[in-house]
Amino acid sequence: MGKQDEHGISWTHYTFNPWWGCLKVSPGCANCYAETFAKRTGWDIWGPPATTRRRTFGDAHWAEPLKWNAEAAKAGERRRVFCASMADVFEDHPSLPPIRERLWALIEQTPALDWLLLTKRPQNIGQMLPRRWAAWEVPYGRVPRNVWLGTSAEDQEQFDSRWPVLAFEGREWGVSVLFLSAEPLLGPLDMSVWIDESDEDENHVYVRGIDWVIVGGESGPKARPMHPEWVRRIRDLCAEHGVPFHFKQWGEWIAKPLFHGQRSQTAFWGCMDVDGIFNPQTTTWNGRQGHPPDGYEYTMLRVGKRLAGRELDGRVWDEFPGDHSAALAGLEGVMRTAPASASDDLYPSAERTDRDAKGGV
Repeated sequence: MGKQDEHGISWTHYTFNPWWGCLKVSPGCANCYAETFAKRTGWDIWGPPATTRRRTFGDAHWAEPLKWNAEAAKAGERRRVFCASMADVFEDHPSLPPIRERLWALIEQTPALDWLLLTKRPQNIGQMLPRRWAAWEVPYGRVPRNVWLGTSAEDQEQFDSRWPVLAFEGREWGVSVLFLSAEPLLGPLDMSVWIDESDEDENHVYVRGIDWVIVGGESGPKARPMHPEWVRRIRDLCAEHGVPFHFKQWGEWIAKPLFHGQRSQTAFWGCMDVDGIFNPQTTTWNGRQGHPPDGYEYTMLRVGKRLAGRELDGRVWDEFPGDHSAALAGLEGVMRTAPASASDDLYPSAERTDRDAKGGV
């Protein structure tokens, strides 16, 4: 998986997977597209780490980001890499530590690429990031500036569990961008406590806010619908606090008032309230059914991801963090390639220990 026109993910230029495979950990994983794709291509690699292997790749695969980095540097621009669409970088699997070490080195070698590490396991970040990064003492943090950390939260329970951990690790490691992926969004999500500008908590401990929010509905044959008001509330909160908002897709379902295309009578449909209660209908949709019954805000139509599209209230929301990483790295950080161990471009004005200077981890 590589270029944007191949993977179709609107918020990244490239995807890179150091391995394939994972273990489901929450409701958002129930209809995992990555597991479905892996099984379709003959790989049974989803399951407990103790009993399930992961698919790994050779040198040609690992050379791809080096090409992307060279292309971005030549163009004088930064490009984003989603890592990993077919795995979780911070999964605790016995076969993965050496592969993760290879990933950290690759990130250091590609300073023109911003690496978007998205995880459902933020509790593992602190112990799995390389020790050599923790040894640096630089003005803007310890990790390379082209590392963005994100976590997935499909509902309030997962947000309340994962985001405080990510915010803590982001503060400890001085991460350039912390982001939230609410996809698939399966319920209302209140993140107002965390979305304001970085501040101190009641114990006068510095707290990182949310730098970027991605929202999307579920796709696939078993997709669950997403209520429009869930999306609007997040968008409006982001707008109020100046946080970039990226709406990726409606998924398979869309609310009838927001759908402007045509659909045959065989479309599945149902009624949905703002709490997420969905009442599927057994009759076929003929385009003439009236308003949803009392207690339900929307009639939802299953029209497919392509027809549902990406528009929310008449426009596409393709917002990204400002040139945050680029501004920190500077032009030289974009134009020069970092050595395999560490980069002066990514760690300016750092003092190394003898062990780090020799490339220890």
